[in-house]
Parts: sequence; C-alpha cells; structure tokens
Amino acid sequence: MAPFKPIATAANTLRTRLSTSLRRRGGGGDGPSRWSTPGHEDQPKGFAFSRTPPPPGESRKWEDWELPCYLTSFLTIVILGVGLSAKPDLTIETWAHQKALERLELESAQPVESD
Repeated sequence: MAPFKPIATAANTLRTRLSTSLRRRGGGGDGPSRWSTPGHEDQPKGFAFSRTPPPPGESRKWEDWELPCYLTSFLTIVILGVGLSAKPDLTIETWAHQKALERLELESAQPVESD
C-alpha cells in the first residue's frame, strides 16, 4: 500500500486548498459578500416584482415596453404557426414514394407484349 500514500497526500492538500477558496468566494459569513447583498427590505412584500397592486377599480398602466413585446410575441407565434404548417414536405420518403408512383404509371402505360 505504499504507492497510494503520495496520492492520498496530494488529494488531501488539493481538497483543503479548494475548500478554503470556495468558502472564501461564497461569502462564508465573514463580512459582506462580493456577489450579493442582503438587500434593503426587511421582509419581501409578496408581490410580483415587488410592485403593489393598484387600488380596487383602477387598472394598471402599461409600461413602454409591454405593447411592442406582446405584439411581437403574438405575431411571431402566428407567423411560425402558419409558416410551419404550410411548409413543403421535403423528406426522402415522400420523394421516393413519388418516384415509385411515376415508375408504376410508366410501366402501366407501356403496352404489354404477349408472345
């Protein structure tokens, strides 16, 4: 078992170096994290995008980006639906079937020679 001792030592060294660096990068509780902040609210409000709903009887005002985004999404779905349903069938099976039908028509059109 002597040859495995250096491998185990190297693995332990690598494990300790990686675990300490990962702990440091994850913001292990020692000060503010580099990647995230605790935020400015004590508790989440529970609303989507932290927007309070309008009072009863009022409708929400659309933002500038919403109408173009909704129109583009709707038109994309319509164009893809129509375009993909009307595309030609270009599979090899369809081509081979058509060629076989043409050959059968040619064979049936030729006069049968009887001896």
